[in-house]
Amino acid sequence: MKILFTLFALAIGLYSVSQENTLEPKLKNIQWISGTWHGEAFGGTTEEIWSEPSGGSMMATFKLIVDGKVQFYEIEVIREVEDSLILQLKHFGSDLKGWENKEETIDFPLKYITENKVVFEGMTFEKISDQEMNVYLDIKENDKVETVKFNYKKQVKKPIRNILEVKKADSNPVIDGIADENIWQKTQWHPIDQLWLGKPYSSTDFEGRYKLTWTKDALYLLAEIKDDKLLDINQDPLTSWWDDDCLEIFIDEDNSGGEHQYNHNAFAYHVSLDGNVVDMSPEKIGKLYNSHVESKRTTIDNTSIWEVKILLFDDSYQEHQVNMPVELVIGKNIGFALAYCDNDESEHRENFIGSVYVEGEDKNRGWIDANIFGTLKLIK
Repeated sequence: MKILFTLFALAIGLYSVSQENTLEPKLKNIQWISGTWHGEAFGGTTEEIWSEPSGGSMMATFKLIVDGKVQFYEIEVIREVEDSLILQLKHFGSDLKGWENKEETIDFPLKYITENKVVFEGMTFEKISDQEMNVYLDIKENDKVETVKFNYKKQVKKPIRNILEVKKADSNPVIDGIADENIWQKTQWHPIDQLWLGKPYSSTDFEGRYKLTWTKDALYLLAEIKDDKLLDINQDPLTSWWDDDCLEIFIDEDNSGGEHQYNHNAFAYHVSLDGNVVDMSPEKIGKLYNSHVESKRTTIDNTSIWEVKILLFDDSYQEHQVNMPVELVIGKNIGFALAYCDNDESEHRENFIGSVYVEGEDKNRGWIDANIFGTLKLIK
């Protein structure tokens, strides 16, 4: 019975691989591994840098840092050998003394490649997105095999664009929607005037502008929105929150850019008329992030003043865990954009107006692509 079960499991595994459309064992089919990757493992932080394919190989360097000190290094190579691929590596201590003998390498022969996976014997690379991958490593000790997972995020150099210098406040502004602090008198307005979605609108329907300041604790936003009709259709804050009138604040703490649709590489906070704050979570559902953003709105006639305090979190943020906000410092760059969802009387929002110019026909990309954000530079 055990033999039959093993054969059945093997057959299912082979069938699953065949269903995934295996690719030729060529370096061009695993080129997505190339780049600079960062993650956490073994109680520390890891860095792995893979080159583009050249000369029939790809090469990588790896290091593990624990408590600010390098624990060990690796040199890794994936080579084309006899119509297949092989991954080979060597370990080195922090003093660059090799762990293996001079002629010895640790070898991982290729098993198969699919569009999003490279499976070696004992090591697997799994593509999650263009900016994220998982690496699974089998470690054998005392006749037991443990699989260690490395979750990596790719370091992407985002173009520095639409730079705004943001002055530091002497003290934290009070979030009361009045904006009578001295810092607000010393900072300039910036327009919200880029149509990202919908038909052209008139100034009687919408006008928007904003100011920014900061302290070590948080980023502060003052927005003035002139909207002739405020609409809040959905009483449930997690139901179609983007179709109600709301302020949307895009934050990329380290200005790294990249995809953030279902991860916390960046945040897209929808601040509703009632103050609830919603973003898409890694579970692919809306979630309240009211502890991240504090706001107060005052409205007189058709003009609303939104005063907002925004805590910043880096991309190590994990759901269902305690996460500490980042302390802000002079010289820091932050990815930022601001937008307003305007809906006067429709089932869906009628306009989406942003603060930065977005190239191409599809301008509604901020909730997915942090590369479209502008850049804030914190100054004294």
